[in-house]
Amino acid sequence: MKQYKGYFIDLDGTIYKGSERIPAAKRFIDRLQAAQIPFLFVTNNTTRSPQQVVNNLADNHDIHVSADQVYTPSLATASYLLAENGGTANGKTVYIIGEVGLKSALLDAGFKMNVEHPDYTIVGLDYDATYHKFETATLAIRSGSRFIGTNADKNLPNERGLVPGAGSVIAMVESAVQQKAFYIGKPEKIIMEEALKKIGLSHDEVLMVGDNYQTDIQAGINSDIDTLLVYTGVSTPEQVAQKPIQPTYHVSGLDEWDV
Repeated sequence: MKQYKGYFIDLDGTIYKGSERIPAAKRFIDRLQAAQIPFLFVTNNTTRSPQQVVNNLADNHDIHVSADQVYTPSLATASYLLAENGGTANGKTVYIIGEVGLKSALLDAGFKMNVEHPDYTIVGLDYDATYHKFETATLAIRSGSRFIGTNADKNLPNERGLVPGAGSVIAMVESAVQQKAFYIGKPEKIIMEEALKKIGLSHDEVLMVGDNYQTDIQAGINSDIDTLLVYTGVSTPEQVAQKPIQPTYHVSGLDEWDV
């Protein structure tokens, strides 16, 4: 088995299911920390800021990391838009459907909110999504605002089961504007390339660990990064068996993986 210099690790369904702990996940992180192997939590969840993710991991799952070990589509979206505008917000404006994690990343990067004529309309998971928000986004995009989706996850695994994810929210806007969003998060290469820059390793030195073939594993495949699928969340062995490209590795639980 190949030894990896670093790990990208999903959160929802891999490290926890909502408030429900996955005990093997903590033991996996403990092994990485004991071996001093660098890792990033590369999550598609945009609802929390990195510090909120850290607090949740510590308070509810007894996993202790720092905010710079968390990378989200919110951060990747901000980085992408900054790069597109020469390294600064450059006076550009945004309309956002999303929670505090997405809003804070973009506003902290210097982008300003604009309801009527934003340069970018960015849609992610929003627990208080309303018709008015969808109406505002639809009118902005139809007027020329660039349509960006944080990530395509149709579902999120939590303690109650598979609940709607950002992809379900974005799909409503896509239907209304008859246009596909430009996606940033997994399985797109954008977030993976940004994560590689952050961890300072190359494609062949890291392993992508996740529970969802469509996002986590496909992100690795799209980016020439080896993958480890753990069957604790979205994807099942029966579903994955039908895929033309298989994960590099797959396990029932993370106790089976030796770092």
